[in-house]
Amino acid sequence: MTAKPLIALAMGDPAGISPELTAKLAVQDDIHARSRLVVIGDRRIFDEGARVAGVKPKLAMVEQGADLRAAEGETLFVDLGHLDPKEVEPKTATLAGGKFALANYRHALELGRDGRVDAVCFTPFNKQAMRLARAEYDDEIAFSAEVVGLKTAASEFNVLDQLWNARVTSHIPLKDVAGRLSSERIHRALKLTDSCMRSAGFARPRIAVAGLNPHAGDGGNFGREEIDMIAPVVATAQREGIAAEGPFPADTVFLRAKGGAFDAVLTMYHDQGQIAMKLMGFDRGVTLLGGFPFPICTPAHGTAYDIAGQGIASIGASRAALLLAAEMAARGGAKSS
Repeated sequence: MTAKPLIALAMGDPAGISPELTAKLAVQDDIHARSRLVVIGDRRIFDEGARVAGVKPKLAMVEQGADLRAAEGETLFVDLGHLDPKEVEPKTATLAGGKFALANYRHALELGRDGRVDAVCFTPFNKQAMRLARAEYDDEIAFSAEVVGLKTAASEFNVLDQLWNARVTSHIPLKDVAGRLSSERIHRALKLTDSCMRSAGFARPRIAVAGLNPHAGDGGNFGREEIDMIAPVVATAQREGIAAEGPFPADTVFLRAKGGAFDAVLTMYHDQGQIAMKLMGFDRGVTLLGGFPFPICTPAHGTAYDIAGQGIASIGASRAALLLAAEMAARGGAKSS
């Protein structure tokens, strides 16, 4: 690996704030101090984003297939030349926009898979556009695993400053959550959380485990998942050296974590943690895909069609995503042990 990690930055949905965010990121001194960027996209789309953002990044153009580590320049750009700005429908999810983002992300993942970069980041996608371009598109985890060839478990984490949120189930209907929980899945999620957080610099992350039911089941009055499934897994993890505690009521555990009692909260389903995390810091939150051989990070917010083209999009979460990817890459990646 180079002295500074090499990070592939895939441009996201061209109809939203992704082009201007990408351009703003390319001129941030703190990002340059800790990494080298390889922007993947269409130079014409990028230049329009730079115009909207009011910045003038210095880019070194490189050919597809070039030795990126040997290339000169602080910020490299791989121009796929695959979308004319005239074809972009602003603030609209389209087939063209989905194809653009998918192609960029696929190329970035292939660079990571082949060891040509040390981490991958992307500016926001629009899932509707992605599904227009690829009907079977489920989420970034499934697509990334397919491209990389990952056969082991992966999961999505949300990171806000030094507080992490992990989850056992993710993008599934709420009615299916209880049926998808199992001791094996909860245990796997705990182990992956511990491993990924250690990769990010936590010596022994303190992980609070949320219950599934109101008041963590209230001693079995509101459900027995906490007694029969979650608590035994926590005890097993503790014997394995994982600093896990719980299960705790989900409506109070984030207050304790925010106060410094824990480094992470493992929740049983998507919104159980997402609501709390986004309330605490929507403009700073990062999504990490953990379990891959290299870090994959993105801002936790979406494409913000309502403010696209105005040059006012905050780069707080996108900057945090790149800095987290750089930190993890410097420490050797994000794959579970």
